[in-house]
Amino acid sequence: MSRRPVFVGQADGADNTYSAAMLEDDKQIGLEEGGERKPDKKHHDHEPPTVLSSLKHFFISSPIITAMLVFVPIGIALGATKQNGTVVFILNFLAIIPLAKLLGESTEQLALHTSQSVGGLLNATFGNAVEIIIAIICLKEGLVRVVQASLIGSILSNLLLVLGMCFVAGGIYFPVLKFNSTAAQTSSGILFLSVLAVVVPAALKVQIEEDVVEAHSHLINLTHVGNETEIELKHHGSATSGLSLDSKLLILSRGTALVMLVVYGMFLVFQLHTHKQFYADTEDGDEEHPEMTVVMSIVFLASVTVFVAVCSEYLVGSIETITEAWGISETFAGMILLPIVGNAAEHLTAVTVAMKNKLDLSIGVAVGSSQQIAMMVVPLLVVLGWIIDQPMSLYFHAFETVVLFMTVIVVHSLISDGESNWLEGAMLLAVYLILGIAFYVL
Repeated sequence: MSRRPVFVGQADGADNTYSAAMLEDDKQIGLEEGGERKPDKKHHDHEPPTVLSSLKHFFISSPIITAMLVFVPIGIALGATKQNGTVVFILNFLAIIPLAKLLGESTEQLALHTSQSVGGLLNATFGNAVEIIIAIICLKEGLVRVVQASLIGSILSNLLLVLGMCFVAGGIYFPVLKFNSTAAQTSSGILFLSVLAVVVPAALKVQIEEDVVEAHSHLINLTHVGNETEIELKHHGSATSGLSLDSKLLILSRGTALVMLVVYGMFLVFQLHTHKQFYADTEDGDEEHPEMTVVMSIVFLASVTVFVAVCSEYLVGSIETITEAWGISETFAGMILLPIVGNAAEHLTAVTVAMKNKLDLSIGVAVGSSQQIAMMVVPLLVVLGWIIDQPMSLYFHAFETVVLFMTVIVVHSLISDGESNWLEGAMLLAVYLILGIAFYVL
């Protein structure tokens, strides 16, 4: 038997109020008498994806990205028929941008079908797949300088261009941008380790060259002392320099690369298992559900990877042509142009979520991607170069080493307090613009 509700101000004997507790009682009575409560949208069961829904999500969710796929067959066709190198470079450049976005989407959809740890590992592994593919092709062709420049360029692009745009875009809507300082400082600490791995080979090269100059000067000064002393000095010099400078740098780089890979594996355990609360998504919102089946996610992931490899092959093959035609160096092409290809989709994602004041996610994309490149991709390519007998080392030119070191210091100082604003973003963009000009005239 239901009772008639009495609203505030309505007389009904001694009781003239209708409390919240009575309202809950009425709801319970209604349910007991066969009443149905309207299902809450938030708790509504998500329909499992199908093959058709997977295809729709993959091709229709981003119309602009889908439209840009037209460059894929055109770029491959022109590259296969050896057309003008500049045209081949531009078309394959444009083709890889949507492919990178779809590669990331396939990875994320596959990760949603797994546990948090496995999903995080998938995103960490395939997050920089485009950069890895391009770098492997360049390394196979012997373009070691292009590989080194593209890796440094990707790190600088993420730390300065992407992070700067995130702070500016978010600062337009929110005066103060807050984020998890603990996770940000941990990531920047990992970056400092990677910078150390680059600084040590450069310092070793300078030290060895100074020792050689000093040894030669002593030999010249002692020429008239006697044959016995001269022979002793020559024997000492040969004992300490039995290996060439390049060989010593390669030994140091390969040993350091192995250490960096171990440390990165430890960081994944830290991030995905022992201290995953530092990296948990604290934003309000419905639970994310997969929009694609496991099989379709794997099929799309494999297919897109193949197309990325083909387009990258033609892109890399035309680098020498565009450097001559445009009057730019291979360093500028690797430092500025190639990072745009692999990071365009991530750039857009990071800036979009920053405008919603989700800075933890933006920093995870920008700083996290730089961290993966520095601690996983770079040492992995050093080891790969070791396997295929290419002199890929951790020795970078002095200017690149100094720039990377100063960039990490600047970014660390800006994110260490857990707050930012649009002016700090503008400062990062200004630094990136200055470096772009410097690399152009280098």
